[in-house]
Amino acid sequence: MSSPVVITAALTGVLATRDQCPAIPYTPKEIAEEAKRAADAGAAIVHIHARTPEGGPEWRVETFAEIMSEVRARTDVILNFSTGAIGIPVEDRVAHIRDLKPAIGALNMGSMNYAIYSEKKKVFYHDHVFANPFKDIQFFLEAMNQAGVRPELECFDTGHIANTAPLIDMGVLRAPYQFSLIMGVLGGIPGTTRHLTNQVDTLPDGAHWQVIGIGLKQWALVAAAISMGGNVRVGLEDNFYVEEGRMAKSNGELVEKAARMARDGGRSVASIDEARTILCLNP
Repeated sequence: MSSPVVITAALTGVLATRDQCPAIPYTPKEIAEEAKRAADAGAAIVHIHARTPEGGPEWRVETFAEIMSEVRARTDVILNFSTGAIGIPVEDRVAHIRDLKPAIGALNMGSMNYAIYSEKKKVFYHDHVFANPFKDIQFFLEAMNQAGVRPELECFDTGHIANTAPLIDMGVLRAPYQFSLIMGVLGGIPGTTRHLTNQVDTLPDGAHWQVIGIGLKQWALVAAAISMGGNVRVGLEDNFYVEEGRMAKSNGELVEKAARMARDGGRSVASIDEARTILCLNP
């Protein structure tokens, strides 16, 4: 019998704005309300970036602490805090992990060109190099190990999966391994089922994995991951639309669809306690 599907909801991201999608949360209370909606719909984990009240990226430990407090006042959903950023010192990117000790800390496993391309305007937006050298990855892993936080290994391409091998050999990356396979970002691997199959075949034995599809391609990848025995991430960070032309009014709407797809595919949806057991997370 297939194991339950662990659903993660990525609530806000750092690039999406309310001009693009009115449901994007900015403040700690708004993020916590979205966490509650996502958990009520079936998400066991919420992936969180902190934002300023105006919608910019925020890295102050105090803001993450307020988010944690607001979420905990509403739900016991598993917390996954981001460390991904450009132009921010690594110490600042991991301080909230050290101090607050969420169950999971997201960790980017390699460098890449990153951009959003407009076919209509023939221009690139957010065009930059997302640098994650091995020395930074090792620094984050050591900090997470010391804090007792599970690293979630975010891989935008097959080479990022391969980057785990020397870190496993060094003993700084320790089992159980938890991978996020991010697909459909320009500069990374395309978001197709064929590429997902290759990604999964490349993982270390016994690794846990979830797929993260960007844009409307998300739903085909969710269906593929469910059929392959994997877990899934949805949410407004990755995709605004429940279906083409229908923008989600909350993260909960996106989680509801993923949960329905899991059940339609013959798998149950993991509760928060079940997700902790499946992923071998500390209580």
